[in-house]
Amino acid sequence: MFSNTFQSGFLSIFYSVGSNPLQLWEKSVKNGHIRRIVDDEVKSLVLELSGTNVATTYITCPIKQRASLGIKLPFLVMVIKNLKRYFTFEIQILDDKDMHRRFRVSNFQSTTKVRPFCTTMPIGLSSGWNQVQFNLADFTRRAYGSTYIETMRVQIHANIRIRRIYFADRLYGDDEMPNEYRLFLPIPGISRLSEKEKRPSKEEEEEKEKLELGEGEGEAASAAPPASPVMEGAAAEAAPEGEKPAEGGEAEAAAGDEGQAQVSPEGEGEGEGAGEGEGEGEAGSEMPAEAGTDEAPATEGENEGGEGDEGATEGETAESPETPAPTEA
Repeated sequence: MFSNTFQSGFLSIFYSVGSNPLQLWEKSVKNGHIRRIVDDEVKSLVLELSGTNVATTYITCPIKQRASLGIKLPFLVMVIKNLKRYFTFEIQILDDKDMHRRFRVSNFQSTTKVRPFCTTMPIGLSSGWNQVQFNLADFTRRAYGSTYIETMRVQIHANIRIRRIYFADRLYGDDEMPNEYRLFLPIPGISRLSEKEKRPSKEEEEEKEKLELGEGEGEAASAAPPASPVMEGAAAEAAPEGEKPAEGGEAEAAAGDEGQAQVSPEGEGEGEGAGEGEGEGEAGSEMPAEAGTDEAPATEGENEGGEGDEGATEGETAESPETPAPTEA
């Protein structure tokens, strides 16, 4: 049927919406029915296959028994609904060994069995609508060690609801497929917008950027208010020339230094008095017991000079109270 047709992308062999969805299919019904109904979930027409015996109620493509589909695309995709009843489908392929192989898939088998001409395998369907993807090339290689050439026949048995059956050259994501190939549930009252409608125009983007820039400038202005000129003048008057007014921890550290400078001279004064007493005692012991000699005043002068050195040391200590120098005896 499709052997002389250019095959690329998607190739659909069944779609439930249309005037004659079973145009390429032959149907067989016994103790069951095959009819189109409106599904409550997708709110659209679907084909329902139902019967007491899955083997006697089915649809098959192509119509002629000896005809072949001739589809070389390796992926078979079916959009079907699980009715929670027994269901099976069968695919007949041709490999590079010129052998006709069949893959029979059902939900009532639990093990996979590989035979020379037929392979049976189980399938698990979720409740509701499912998208079944069947890699024919991979199954042919794994089951028979041969290369997949084409699909010859597809046969769907009861009990199932079918939305679409198609072949593809590869697996496509939802964003790459057309809307009629996607598996989604439309929500009443909500229309699906295209990507062009969702994207804002250039004018809207420019207006949005301007608003964001204006808000950012307003926030920066409110976060940093201008300093009061009265406060600046008071700080300039309080600070001496060439110096900046102390702020925060620097002012506290300066106050602590002043307190140390005020306390340290008193202790050094006491040490100075003690040094004077020691100096007088030493002068008295060194001098001979003679009255009217001129050496004693020289010693006192030396002591006074020592006191002057101590005074200089006191001045240095007052300037740098952190490391006070030891007083000389």
